[in-house]
Amino acid sequence: MLEVGDTAPDFTAAADGGGTVALKDLRGKKVVLYFYPKDNTPGCTIEACGFRDAAPEFSAKGAVVLGVSPDSVKSHDRFKARFRLPFRLLSDPDHAIAEAYGVWREKSLFGRKYMGMVRSTFVIDAEGKVAEVHDKVKVKGHVAALQANL
Repeated sequence: MLEVGDTAPDFTAAADGGGTVALKDLRGKKVVLYFYPKDNTPGCTIEACGFRDAAPEFSAKGAVVLGVSPDSVKSHDRFKARFRLPFRLLSDPDHAIAEAYGVWREKSLFGRKYMGMVRSTFVIDAEGKVAEVHDKVKVKGHVAALQANL
């Protein structure tokens, strides 16, 4: 797991709407990089809509919001359109980004262990350093807490 002060691992990922997003291309801006398990599920939808509703404030503070999940670009396109999400969603089907950030970990559900995305958020400063780490995020109040700290 990354810690505050670490250099954020660079990545290039396929994004909704086609094309790619590379973290290195966002140097000079704050980046709110949030990892979530799956498009169109209750918790993930609430979280995404929270970021949607707060998008003007994040933008006013010079922050770029990016969501990352293992879902396909096609799934992201549907999710983004359905909920009018104004930020990019990145596809990480091989979990390379999630592994680099330490959020692809063993989880447990009803006694069954499996590997999955742990809901987490990283705030990356304009120099590419990790400024905040939010691990095992609880959806309620998360976006508001991020806004208060930016």
